[in-house]
Parts: sequence; C-alpha cells; structure tokens
Amino acid sequence: MVDQFRRRFFSRKQEADTHPRLPWLSGAVEFTDQCTRCNKCVNECETQIIKHGSGGFPTIDFDLGECTFCYQCADVCPEPLFLSQNEMAWQAKAIINKDCLASKNVECRSCGDQCETMAIQFKLAVGKVAQPELNLDECNGCGACVSVCPTSSINVSIQNNER
Repeated sequence: MVDQFRRRFFSRKQEADTHPRLPWLSGAVEFTDQCTRCNKCVNECETQIIKHGSGGFPTIDFDLGECTFCYQCADVCPEPLFLSQNEMAWQAKAIINKDCLASKNVECRSCGDQCETMAIQFKLAVGKVAQPELNLDECNGCGACVSVCPTSSINVSIQNNER
C-alpha cells in the first residue's frame, strides 16, 4: 500500500480539491488511502454520474446528471469509507458564475426548473431578465442544475473542506 502521507509530504503543494468525490465519504485522506478502485460504486450508480477520476479513483461528473442520494455507492463499497445515510451527504454547493445567460440579459431558467429544493430562485429586475439567486442553505449539492445549463456556468464544489 502506498503511504499517502509520504507522497503528500514530498510532493509539491497542491490546491485544495473542491470537486465532490462521492456523497457520505468520511474523509478525503481516508478515501485515497483505503479505496481499492474496485469500481463497484461506478457500476452501481443509478444516474451513472460516478466516473473514474484522477488516479483511477471514483469521482462525480455532474455534466452527466444529478446525484439522487440513493446511497447505493456506499452500500456496495467493501471498504469502511462512508458515513451513515443519516448524516449530511456532503458540504457541496452549487456556484453560478458570470457566464450565466441571465447576466448577459438572455432569458434562461433551466437551472431553476431542475432544482427540486428550490434553492435557485429568480429575482425580477427592471430593464433586465430575471437574475438567478442561489440560497446556499437550501442547496444540497445534487448537481441537477449543472448538466442543464447551456453555458456550463454552474459548478458544484465543496464549501467546507472537512471531508
């Protein structure tokens, strides 16, 4: 087994990974230390958004769809990498960047239409199209808004890097 501590110690400093790996992971270090890359989670994902990431480790690709928080990836994993389903899945939240069509005065509400938690609302403005407003308290980081965005203006990233 590779000693991840040594690898991190001797490698150059990397930026914090803010891309969500899998829901309910107990921790990023534990994940890279204990994940065997067996691909059971990749095969079990009901929305097929778990893909092979850096080093063959599974990662989420919201361009392919949303996480339904079904917990199947955790159930099928042979390693003790996941928290209980009663815990919060992750500290991931959507971020809408400046390339959003609404910021260019083009009407689009694709993201809001897909948001089940209604975390994305549209605020009317005089002389402009409605602008998206993201309520981070309501956002669960499911990524439903990402794949429907015609300009790829939405990303989901970890807000609190504890996990």
